Amino acid sequence: MTETTQTPPSTPGTPEVRLAASALRGLRQDLIEDAFAYRPLPRRRVDGPLTRRLPGRLREYAGWAPHAVLLAAGLLAMAIGGTEVYGHDNARRLLNGALAVVPILLLLVRPVGAFWCSLIAAPITALFADRWDMWPWAPGSFACHLIVLTVVALRTRPRTAAWMWVLTAVYSLGADTLLGWDYYNSNSGPLLVVTALVLLVVAVRHVRREARQEVIAQRTVTAHERSRRTLLEERTTIARELHDVVAHHMSVVAIQAEAAPYRVENPPEELERAFATIRENAVAALTELRRVLGVVRAEDYEAPDAPQPTLADLDALLANVRDTGLDVSKAVTGAMRELPPGVELSAYRIVQEALSNTLRHAPGASARVEVSYVLGGLGLRVVNGPTPATSLVKPSPGAGHGVTGMRERVSMLNGEMTAGPTDEGGYEVTVFLPVPVTLTSEDDV
Repeated sequence: MTETTQTPPSTPGTPEVRLAASALRGLRQDLIEDAFAYRPLPRRRVDGPLTRRLPGRLREYAGWAPHAVLLAAGLLAMAIGGTEVYGHDNARRLLNGALAVVPILLLLVRPVGAFWCSLIAAPITALFADRWDMWPWAPGSFACHLIVLTVVALRTRPRTAAWMWVLTAVYSLGADTLLGWDYYNSNSGPLLVVTALVLLVVAVRHVRREARQEVIAQRTVTAHERSRRTLLEERTTIARELHDVVAHHMSVVAIQAEAAPYRVENPPEELERAFATIRENAVAALTELRRVLGVVRAEDYEAPDAPQPTLADLDALLANVRDTGLDVSKAVTGAMRELPPGVELSAYRIVQEALSNTLRHAPGASARVEVSYVLGGLGLRVVNGPTPATSLVKPSPGAGHGVTGMRERVSMLNGEMTAGPTDEGGYEVTVFLPVPVTLTSEDDV
């Protein structure tokens, strides 16, 4: 027994019918489904360039500015609606004023429902008004509907605003055709033109705001991806360098373990087995290291033939930098001692990157490199002065990738780093790399 899957039938009819059905679905979703849903008008943000300058209590009240503007607009529409009735008929005047203000007040909590109330109130207001020279929109209804369309369009999407304008046009043209007797007194045209212009401005505002948000989001994603890519590239470089350093020393261990038994005449069998075990473990560790860290190498990457630089090569680095025009000095404090290869390499690279940043961002400035051998670690400090006003070379702006690389090196060694401008206008990088204290044979005794 075979199981068959049935595909849902496509919408029947011509493309015009399908387009009309899609349009009706949009109308139902925007203006019919949950038309009277509770959507309160949010408070205005008070972190803008103007509101930030206001005092504390006044700034708090500024958040209610949209609500106050709506209340003022409702009172204005109510006053206009009261002028539609002549004489002393206060009941009809109050009714027309209420029909003009209620939809506007409803905008505070149910915006789509406010549109329907305004559209329904328009013919009622026109029937109770004494000014038949303005049909089918009495002055109060005209002001009320214009305010309602504008606010609802601001709070919803452009498609909803378009549907509201279409329904307004249907009512206006239908009232002119079925109930109107003097087309010269009809104000449907002015209302439709004014509301169309207002909704067009609101739609353009929506589009610009969405475009701006999309650009900001794209820039944020791009900056994040660029920073992430830079971090991965720096980690890859560090992994390659550490791989070369560790692989070199593991190879030396394996070779020494293999050659050690031949340097002793008639070595004991236990000693031969011990050296064989050392060599096997060294080769296994080297193989595993190459398998794990080798994946970070690019296909065209070739390991350098020369040994990796250490702090002993710092003088050559400073001489090279001085040839480019940078006035740099060096100071060493503490008892110099040999450090682990990873610390030596990272310290050299940090100083190299800090001096490169000085050349790019502060051309013509002087720099100072301080190396401190302290108990439990190594301290580095690279500081440069401000760019001289007489410098002919302009600073080259950067994205901060050099500082990111230095931080990554320090983080991988569980060190600490601070980087920032100095009070004199220069820049300072301070690093501490911890180094475990190893006991010598004399200390053991």
